[in-house]
Amino acid sequence: MERFIIFGASGFIGSHFVKKLNDLGVNEIVAVDIVNPRGPFCNSVQYIKHDVREKIPSDIISAPSTVVNLAAIHRTPGHEDYEYFDTNVNGAKNVVDFCERTGSNTLWFTSSISVYGPSEEPQYETSELKPESAYGMSKREAEIIHRAWCDKDPKRKLLIARPAVVFGARENGNFTRLAKALKKGFFVFPGRTDTIKGCGYVEDLIGSFFFMQNQPERFILFNYCYPRPYTIKDICEAFVKVAHLHKPLGTIPLSLMVNVAKVFQFLDSLGLKNGIHPDRMYKLIRSTYIVPNELMKRGYPYQTDLEEGIRRWLQDDPKGVFI
Repeated sequence: MERFIIFGASGFIGSHFVKKLNDLGVNEIVAVDIVNPRGPFCNSVQYIKHDVREKIPSDIISAPSTVVNLAAIHRTPGHEDYEYFDTNVNGAKNVVDFCERTGSNTLWFTSSISVYGPSEEPQYETSELKPESAYGMSKREAEIIHRAWCDKDPKRKLLIARPAVVFGARENGNFTRLAKALKKGFFVFPGRTDTIKGCGYVEDLIGSFFFMQNQPERFILFNYCYPRPYTIKDICEAFVKVAHLHKPLGTIPLSLMVNVAKVFQFLDSLGLKNGIHPDRMYKLIRSTYIVPNELMKRGYPYQTDLEEGIRRWLQDDPKGVFI
């Protein structure tokens, strides 16, 4: 594992991956993305601008490498249905084609728990896949493409992770919005407090790939989140304890929150961008009860739990803020 090439390297998880590889002293690191890098810029890393929807040149890496495919359109709501397939499926095809042409026989891919579809029941790696969103469907197709690549040659190794909510510095997603709302003192639980939200710290996700790489199987598919099924109440309490944020104000009916969100959605359409959408309100009450069974039965040594993950996030750059 002297060389790594990361597609989607400028994203939240990608930027952490690049930093981790740089800290480990990997000989050659190539970071590929359609946008400029964010987060810590590493002088020893070669940054290349490229769209994975297009054929990937073979010469952007000097020799066969470990390939990490993080490239995806994922924010929901936020895109037209076709956009998820355009990037997530075509990107998968171009990445495995790149592996074919360069002789790179190790491939790590981040799928999503969206392939399971919404459910209040625990979801294992063996659970039936019932994706309902375009994002989940596109990730399911991408999994099939990666698996077909692995099946062609016994020398190949493929790891597919299905992460739940991943949080950490520069996440700028659900956990960031929650932290900001708690900091301002106006967060309220929408309808219920026992919604399970599978989650995990970004550094543990990266560690899980290295851990699974050392397992003997050529193909491993695994869920990623903490073993404990944290609820939205647990998550709020962890933020309050670690960062001394305001406690939630209480619980209000979901219907009221949705109607308020519709007003903000209208303002958003007028150009007053705010990120508040009715669909996000519904997501808040849907459990993501994910069980990381493969990691648990193999004894993956988590470095954090929820509180420690939030603590490390608070200590990361920039220190003292959740972004």
